[in-house]
Order: sequence, then C-alpha cells, then structure tokens
Amino acid sequence: MRQKFTYHFLWTLTLAIAISINFAFSADKTFANDTAYIRIKNKPATKQSYLKGFHFSFPSLKTIINPSSAKAGMAKPEDNKLLSNVQIFPNPITDQINLKYTISRNSTVTIRIMDVLGNSVLTLLSQHMEQGDRTFSYNLNKQLSSGFYFVRVTVGTESIIKRISVL
Repeated sequence: MRQKFTYHFLWTLTLAIAISINFAFSADKTFANDTAYIRIKNKPATKQSYLKGFHFSFPSLKTIINPSSAKAGMAKPEDNKLLSNVQIFPNPITDQINLKYTISRNSTVTIRIMDVLGNSVLTLLSQHMEQGDRTFSYNLNKQLSSGFYFVRVTVGTESIIKRISVL
C-alpha cells in the first residue's frame, strides 16, 4: 500500500509541475503558433467563458506536414549542403574503388583513405571541381592491405566518411 501511495503521489506531482510550466509559458505569445501549451482565453469573464474552460493551441496541419512552410524565408538544410549522395562501390573492394557524389557549388574536393585510427593512408584526389554529379574511379594495385578503412570525401568545409573493407 505504501508503494502504491508513492507512485500515485509522484504522478500527481509530475502532472502538477507540467500544468504549472504550461501556465508559465502561456503568458508568452511567441509560442502561440508552434506549440501545444494550454492557454486560457483572454476574454472578459462571462458565464460562457467559464463553461468553455481551457483552450488548446496546436500547430496547423500544414506546419506538421511541411515544416519549412512554418517559417517563411528559412532555407531547407539540404539546400545548404555542399556534398551529398556519396556512394562507394563495390564494397568489399578488391582492386578498384568507385565513388559517386554530388557537389552543389564549385569547390575543392579531397578524397582520402584513412585507417581505423584516423591516420591518412592514401590521398586519391585533391583538386578544384565544378558543381554537379561526379564519378571517380581509382585502381588500388595492392596499395592497401586487407582490412577495414574509411574513405573521407571533403568538399570545402564539409566531409562525409564511409567505411569500406579491402580484400
């Protein structure tokens, strides 16, 4: 019985804290469009307003489906990426490594193979490239012993790391 009382007390206390936090934030009007805080209607006290009780403010369905429409003028995070769609094949690698990647702006591209400790083992490419879809092939000719390695593709300040295995 004592344990049942403590669980009941803790749930009641948690609910009371949550309601008090909601009331604390309900005074701030900046949260009105994108939160689900409990709000009290700011109308003169009438018999009907007492009967209606609390008003819940939820985000619109359009905001939930397309979050970018909620804030006009904000760019999508994918639009700011310099490097995307990095694919390495075949994996595991025997003698030749093939890479596909997309660059959104003209910038310097560096492709390096690193060991498990993060040490640079081999630099495959380091040059300035134009925007667009790119493919790159490199013949390893037994330059790497068998094991696990990481390929780091760096474009400008962004980099993507993929794991490969060499047979």
